[in-house]
Amino acid sequence: MLKKQFVACVRTLSVLSLGFVLSFIFAPVQKAEAAAAEMTISGAASLTDAFTELKTMFEKAHPGLTANVNFAASNPLLKQMQEGAPVDVFASADQATMDKAVAAKVVDSATRKDFALNALVLIVPVNGKKPVDMAGLGKFSRIAVGNPESVPAGRYARDALTSAGLWETLQSKLILGESVRQVLDYVARGEVDAGFVYATDALKQAGKVDVVMTVSGHQPVLYPIAVALTGKNPKMGKAFLGYVLSPEGQTILGKYGFSKP
Repeated sequence: MLKKQFVACVRTLSVLSLGFVLSFIFAPVQKAEAAAAEMTISGAASLTDAFTELKTMFEKAHPGLTANVNFAASNPLLKQMQEGAPVDVFASADQATMDKAVAAKVVDSATRKDFALNALVLIVPVNGKKPVDMAGLGKFSRIAVGNPESVPAGRYARDALTSAGLWETLQSKLILGESVRQVLDYVARGEVDAGFVYATDALKQAGKVDVVMTVSGHQPVLYPIAVALTGKNPKMGKAFLGYVLSPEGQTILGKYGFSKP
């Protein structure tokens, strides 16, 4: 009897030991699989609404995936990647910032694609005084623009004002924003007399701002996207990029005022 109990006890211990060993072996695999079900998308501030919906629809098409989104001006997003922030997809509001990302080798240049087109517009608070042309801005006291050093919309605005011969003469009137959304908020709250934002941003605050004109004298507002190299999920990065370029992705972008490139 004792012998049988001893044998049974040994068998039980063997099974428990095997289970422990297997759990030890496969635990790292399970953790890796969990990590693989997560990704990060960094996009220009003007893409906030469109990309929030795009990432939600993308998650639905990939059960178990968590797509984190990070929105800011394009240059700070680039700096984050250069400092090692884990990013799987990078979408910029201008070509110059993406060129820098390619040069810094933080994105896969082979995956770079243009995916959306926007327009720069001049806005004023709703029912506010409207200039008949760009020269009319000289009569205003406070004009908001994105900081050209870090905000693509600010660079487009600077180029447009320079083309109109107004950039230097308006310097004392300029209020610099850290993103195009901040400029939009300044105008919507009536804290400035006018501001330069994207047409898509103006749509977001249609009840609080009036669009005076579409601005020219700058490069096309063409958005590039690429798979980033600082993240850990390039496979999902490529899949998301493909989704953005797909008919469904383009329809969602169009819903928020973007045009096809």
